[in-house]
Amino acid sequence: MSLLISTWIKFFFLFAPFFVLSMFLALTRGESSASRKQVANKAIIASTVIAIVLLFFGGSLFAVLGITLDSFKIGSGVLLFLSALSLVRDGTRNHAVGMPSEERDDVSVVPLAVPTIIGPATIGTILVYGAELQGWDLILGLMGLLLALGTLALILYSGSLIEKMLGRTGLNVLSKITGLILAAMAAQIFMSGVMGFLNPITI
Repeated sequence: MSLLISTWIKFFFLFAPFFVLSMFLALTRGESSASRKQVANKAIIASTVIAIVLLFFGGSLFAVLGITLDSFKIGSGVLLFLSALSLVRDGTRNHAVGMPSEERDDVSVVPLAVPTIIGPATIGTILVYGAELQGWDLILGLMGLLLALGTLALILYSGSLIEKMLGRTGLNVLSKITGLILAAMAAQIFMSGVMGFLNPITI
């Protein structure tokens, strides 16, 4: 149960929900509640499919590419830290700086699901978790992932209400707090990879 809750919380902050909400509100501004809910549903479904594939096939991808888990931890940790730094500094992720100004037929998959919810840093972190977790722990990790996406869906569904309650400034503050938590997660992943490289030397 502790692993489930821990994984849920980690994935929840990994998805940077309040930044996603800000993007969602900007991309669907002027649309009806029903239309917003439809966009949210498509974005969550697309993100869920992508995340599950990454979670279960991360280990196989490492084997095919000949990449060690420790090296990928270091790389994804650095990328996640840059994403967190961008959230804290600018209130946006570095891979989604510009919000599209032109009209789009459907923004649910691109840019909302990818790269806003599932961005480069998120992909790297999910691959690491998928390679680390084995057996029953992997099932609990999947449940935590689904719970996090479900929570994100609830936040998107309540987007208009949250925007009225917090305002744009409140959402920016929450995005920066999310960035601080992501920075701590990035440091832990990075140091875990470094220690993995150094541990064989110290034996």
